Amino acid sequence: MKITVLGGGLSPERDVSLKSASLIANALLSKGHEVALVDLYDGIENDRPAESFFRRGTVEPFTYDIPETEPDLEAIIKSHGGRREWVGPRVIEMCRFADRVFLGLHGSHGENGQVQAVLDAFGVRYTGCGYLGCAIAMDKDVSKALISGAGYKTAAWITDKAEKLDFDRVNERIGLPCVVKPIGCGSSCGVSIVKTREEFEAAIALAASYKQLVVVEQFIKGREITISVVNHRALPITEIIPHEGFYDYKNKYQDGMTTHVCPAHISGEDYARGQALAVEMFDTLRMNQYGRIDMIYDDVRHEFWFIEANNLPGMTSTSLLPEAAKADGISYEDLCERIIMNCGEETI
Repeated sequence: MKITVLGGGLSPERDVSLKSASLIANALLSKGHEVALVDLYDGIENDRPAESFFRRGTVEPFTYDIPETEPDLEAIIKSHGGRREWVGPRVIEMCRFADRVFLGLHGSHGENGQVQAVLDAFGVRYTGCGYLGCAIAMDKDVSKALISGAGYKTAAWITDKAEKLDFDRVNERIGLPCVVKPIGCGSSCGVSIVKTREEFEAAIALAASYKQLVVVEQFIKGREITISVVNHRALPITEIIPHEGFYDYKNKYQDGMTTHVCPAHISGEDYARGQALAVEMFDTLRMNQYGRIDMIYDDVRHEFWFIEANNLPGMTSTSLLPEAAKADGISYEDLCERIIMNCGEETI
């Protein structure tokens, strides 16, 4: 099977995506597929698509290391002559030429439904959620509203333009500590935990730098967990324990910064309930094929609080979905194979 793996793009999560896409491409090569690794933004120079596909043994393994800090997107745009179109040369052609497309994208256009809608317009079969599930899950305000409206627990929140989120208003409605984040980023880009007025001002400025609406939500004390869902089945629960601070960009993608406990040490009844809730939330947000639901587990009150959904979870060596799959007896290569073979069967 010819498979185009899409990665990169103009996203704060560009580097994470390139790492995921490289590993996905290697896994699919190991399964005997013909694979082309394409950067959504860079595109390809070769105008003969067939020559961009490789088989195992005809190309060195793809590699990419994630820096500790987010990419400078303006510098990348400048290096491409100022081009701001986020779909690069011949990307659509490469997708149409392939039998299927594996989306190794994270954040921005790759997760907000735009790429999915474009591929739908050309009849391209791709992995992950359809455009509607992506758009809903990526918008932290909309997803929390749907989850809350369906009767599930989620932290109280305010969404507004940065300049309208003054400290007194937020402190009165949400209180401290609180969490400040851009409305449509992943990988903890732009996220801050705020305990003082001074920290609040800096957090708002950071979130606003992503040029999006800003979400401020109540800080929920408890254990941070995530539950991966594949084909409407919950994988083992993972507890996330950063060695210092919170689960930010650096702690997520630098080896040795965080401990993942999978399966999480949660009592049997609560464990099963948490998995069931994850699948229900997954369906509520119109997600399909695979994704992740992030929650806070209060083991005193035995409550699960929705934090956010991930419609294209990371696929790096430190990522949570592959770890959960491994705990369930599924290798990384087999996980990628299952995803690509089952893709496009129920997109919306």
